[in-house]
Amino acid sequence: MSDEISVLIVDDSALMRNLIGRMIDDTPGLVVADKAMNGQFALQKIPRCNPDVIVLDLEMPEMNGIEFLKERRKQGIDIPVVILSSIAAKGAEITMEALSLGASDFVQKPSGSISEDIHIVKDNVIAKLLGYGGAYRRSQGRKVLAPSEYTQKTPSTKLSDIALHFNLVAAPPSAPVASPVQIRRPGKTEIIAIGISTGGPDALRLVFSKLDADLRVPIVVVQHMPAGFTNEFAKSLDRICPLEVKEAEDGDAILPGRIIIAQGNKHLEVEKKTSGSVVRLSDAPLVSGHRPSADVLFASVAMNFTNNVLGVIMTGMGRDGAQHLGTIYKEGGMTLGQDEQSAVVYGMPRVAYELGHVMEQVSLQDMAKRICEVAKTSR
Repeated sequence: MSDEISVLIVDDSALMRNLIGRMIDDTPGLVVADKAMNGQFALQKIPRCNPDVIVLDLEMPEMNGIEFLKERRKQGIDIPVVILSSIAAKGAEITMEALSLGASDFVQKPSGSISEDIHIVKDNVIAKLLGYGGAYRRSQGRKVLAPSEYTQKTPSTKLSDIALHFNLVAAPPSAPVASPVQIRRPGKTEIIAIGISTGGPDALRLVFSKLDADLRVPIVVVQHMPAGFTNEFAKSLDRICPLEVKEAEDGDAILPGRIIIAQGNKHLEVEKKTSGSVVRLSDAPLVSGHRPSADVLFASVAMNFTNNVLGVIMTGMGRDGAQHLGTIYKEGGMTLGQDEQSAVVYGMPRVAYELGHVMEQVSLQDMAKRICEVAKTSR
């Protein structure tokens, strides 16, 4: 039996099934388990093909994606699901309903239900299939291939590029370099800043549902997500979190017990005023390949709150946030990083750890508890 991560493709469009299948076939470490044209056929095929991850369209005849997720939950199927979301009207609302029903994450189709240009989001799709599929295989006690064990599939695919880009199953993290020198003593936590990407929707749902209801420190969050989805995402988190969760609007007050989620395609910064702190949104160029960028948020809170910041970097591909988590550290703030075992993609927290910018590595299960402990303790 293959050690590659196997993917079940569920989409009513034969063209989409073929395009996604080709992307998977071209990627070392991934293999197509099977294809299904709707949720009903998918349920029939799961016991036979036993996939590690499912990529699921929402708009399908007979049994659509939402109906499939309800039935998946009823049958106790725990294979992770990555949604392919159309940009059609109500797309964000339906996508967030899918997440609330147990889907792990989503990728926005570039141009509607049948997107012949799906290759535009190939990196995003592949990262999530490798990340969630790999995490599921490990949870089942099955092997996940290291990059050196990948089988070359096409001459155009560079194995080293894939290994470096996704940071999924590379060598164990190296010991961190010497941590920065702190220029002031740690102070009381006045603001919490979180940077997170691939694997974030699932992780934030777990962390926010477990926060203490009496946590009186504001939280600002950068979750990499397309424009148009963050408002519904914030609403979905607000329903399960004991604190208020809302999408950022320019000028929003940063208040105790309030969580503010960055808008898709807008950088989020903070401005500390005598009358109280507020959120500032901007269309400035991408930073670390992203807008919103965790690096922008971390630099901003470090500048405005110096040693009164708790910075948290969590699951995500790449290195966004790793550099300026170090700025929080230098200013005398506290920094936490998600550990490798619980991260869907140990990219962002890995880079931060190796730079010496993470004071303490914390598992996803313990993250809410640790955030609350740090926020409530004078240091």
